[in-house]
Amino acid sequence: MKRIPSWVTYSVLRLLLFAVPLAILLVLRIDWWIAVIAAALIGLCLSYVILRKPRDAVARDLYAARHRETPATTVDDDTEDAAVDAAEETRSKPQNT
Repeated sequence: MKRIPSWVTYSVLRLLLFAVPLAILLVLRIDWWIAVIAAALIGLCLSYVILRKPRDAVARDLYAARHRETPATTVDDDTEDAAVDAAEETRSKPQNT
């Protein structure tokens, strides 16, 4: 079974920390715009306190992706480079008329 990326886990938990207080505030019949602002503040505070480990995991993954020792190349990159080189060679050759 594949491991779920840390950014997905963190994002889902952040959404839950917003949606649950929002639902509770709406059930309590608080105006929707006040409920949204309050739920956002509650979610922000709770995620800062509760989600330290997932946030650190996301930060480590982003750092690792940004500071790779060898750049990730794909077959598409190699094919594109070959096509560009071929096009430059045909442009640089003098044409005989």
